[in-house]
Amino acid sequence: MPDSVELITYADRLGGDLPGLLDVLTGPLAGLFGGVHILPFYTPFDGADAGFDPRDHTEVDPRLGTWADVAAIAKDHDVMVDVIVNHVSSTSPTFLDWLAKGADSAYDGMFLTLDGAFPDGATEADLTRIYRPRPGLPFTPYTTGDGSKRLVWTTFTPQQIDIDIHHPATRDYLLRILDTLARAGVTQVRMDAVGYAVKTPGTTSFMTPETFVFIDEMAAWSRERGLEVLVEVHSYYQRQIEIAAAVDRVYDFALPPLILHALTAGDVEPLLAWMRIRPLNAVTVLDTHDGIGVIDVGADADDRSRPGLLAPEQIDQLVERMHDNSGGTSRLATGAAASNVDLYQVNSTFYDALGQDDDRYLAARALQFWAPGRPQVYYVGLLAGANDVDLLRRTSVGRDVNRHYYTREEIDSDLQRPVVRALFALIRLRNAHPAFDGEFEIDAAGSVLTATWTAGEEYARIDIDAASGEGTVMWTEDGAPRTSGLLALGG
Repeated sequence: MPDSVELITYADRLGGDLPGLLDVLTGPLAGLFGGVHILPFYTPFDGADAGFDPRDHTEVDPRLGTWADVAAIAKDHDVMVDVIVNHVSSTSPTFLDWLAKGADSAYDGMFLTLDGAFPDGATEADLTRIYRPRPGLPFTPYTTGDGSKRLVWTTFTPQQIDIDIHHPATRDYLLRILDTLARAGVTQVRMDAVGYAVKTPGTTSFMTPETFVFIDEMAAWSRERGLEVLVEVHSYYQRQIEIAAAVDRVYDFALPPLILHALTAGDVEPLLAWMRIRPLNAVTVLDTHDGIGVIDVGADADDRSRPGLLAPEQIDQLVERMHDNSGGTSRLATGAAASNVDLYQVNSTFYDALGQDDDRYLAARALQFWAPGRPQVYYVGLLAGANDVDLLRRTSVGRDVNRHYYTREEIDSDLQRPVVRALFALIRLRNAHPAFDGEFEIDAAGSVLTATWTAGEEYARIDIDAASGEGTVMWTEDGAPRTSGLLALGG
């Protein structure tokens, strides 16, 4: 059978903790997902970057549960978790030990400094060439135990300390993580921020040849432990195709903006062109815990003569349409308007990016599910959630606009909405229909995209009119043809 649809969620925002998440998966979401990507539950899960700044992610934050709770979820679901290869928390015992003891620490050299990364010194050109997803240079001054100051490499936030992946202590740490995950029944790992993990003087230090060598090494370590590897990189689309050839799975981050462009501009040609060249071993998403990427469809940041999947003016227009569709709430959460600034994302729920248009939202999900690969649905998107402006205002973290904390009452209420019921029906069709294990075709006539899966006499087809947002599903059931509008699937 084809890959089942998987869920992406935080344990604390859809269930309250790991046992609560299991209760939701086996209760209102029973039978819906073959797997679940549980976003970081390590200590601390509520740090500077919502768990992506772990002190030591061989430890489950006791406020969320234990490794036994992870194993309980893994009993009936494929579980994916994050391996954060680029950095650790500034409160990590290993980093604090180095700060206190300096050269006398067993971890001396594990944490990247300006001098450590550029042993022969760095010119202005060297420093400005470094690629970073936020404004400014990636260095933060820290005071050591003897009172001296060191410039520590911090790609993301000052609380996320970059580690030297070549240092023996780092290698031991990463292997210990993989061993812990395998023992807990985890089957998939997502290599977070791996594109930034290798620093090479004189380069951008992002997705360099040395990075690919490290990805190969991490993938080999993971496979030795029975772990499938998903690589998380936002970058030029040709680079994603290259990455796909080296790993088990790669995100198709170009798909969300291309679907949004199609459904808001009525222009299907860029999406159709991408569907004909994209890697087939992709994990498809529309939304994740991060924002909606636009760098993935833009020109090559290293060589602007290499065009993107969308022209610069098309990207600008798409961003403005998303802001307009969200009633301006995404503008409050994006760029310099909020902290945790990203240069390449619009922070919004996908439902709001489409103006809460149920037809267009279900059309987007149908296009995602029909695209070859393994579909993942983010928990806010599963419930067709709107931008959480109250949470954004409380935290001033842009991404929080799409990281709502759901109560069980809210979940039960949203399950009654027609758009959510129809989405659940689409997921079940995608999970169970035998045609998705067959051959795929896609074509377009004007603004109408037609995508079809066929296996023998079985077929599953969608017709999506990008101009009107209307969509139709046609499929076989017990040997008989069936047809339905997307919203009508929910009954």
